[in-house]
Amino acid sequence: MKVIILCGGLGTRLREETELKPKPMIEVGGMPILWHIMKIYSQYGFNEFILCLGYKGEIIKNFFYHYEMYSNDFTIELGSRNIEVHPRHAEQGWKVTLLDTGLNTMTGARIKRAESFITEDIFMVTYGDGLTDLNIDTLVRFHNKHGKIGTITGVFPPLRYGEIMFKGDQVLKFREKPEDQQTSINGGYFIFKKEFFRYLSYEQDCVLEKAPLEQLTSNGQLKVYHHKGFWQCMDTYRDFSYLNDLWNTGKVPWKVW
Repeated sequence: MKVIILCGGLGTRLREETELKPKPMIEVGGMPILWHIMKIYSQYGFNEFILCLGYKGEIIKNFFYHYEMYSNDFTIELGSRNIEVHPRHAEQGWKVTLLDTGLNTMTGARIKRAESFITEDIFMVTYGDGLTDLNIDTLVRFHNKHGKIGTITGVFPPLRYGEIMFKGDQVLKFREKPEDQQTSINGGYFIFKKEFFRYLSYEQDCVLEKAPLEQLTSNGQLKVYHHKGFWQCMDTYRDFSYLNDLWNTGKVPWKVW
């Protein structure tokens, strides 16, 4: 089963970092967040990746083209060009397809443009900016059991802001960052049958989260897997700092490898 990772967005809310690099290349613990996502999948035996590139995609291409040098120490003998690599990261067996899907292409169209690389009956999709301790094997079993076209992972991130309960303009109650969140959000870890490509379009403005998923839902073909463990996306500089703080303290929930 192949994993499509959406890596083409502009990352405008992280402009401090994305002026120079695409968001999936922003580092957590010295390695791109994209690498962390791939390590999660790889831990469960999924080692074939299709990276849908867009904004500054050449930086991601360059990283993987020179992966051995970027991710490991090495000794080079000048003049002869003899190189001895001293492995620190061993991602043997990773097969990475780097696919330019356009600068302004929306998420649904990016996935559609990867269709020719999907030969199996089932494939997975995720965004290039979300980390989790989700058990991918459990997610796959859930998908295979219900038999529908798609599975979306619902997550329950802690609320950042207080709640105001009101009637008209009268405040009734105020709760500071309630922890008992009952509704989930899209956690970005999907599984689809190959027939889902029929719901997608090559048109640049095809957004995965709009018509394709809405139509799949109206047809009764989308199930949600509820994950109440760790999940954190990297949308803002605050998220970037939080994830790096976790890594630096050694409390790394997503590090399942």
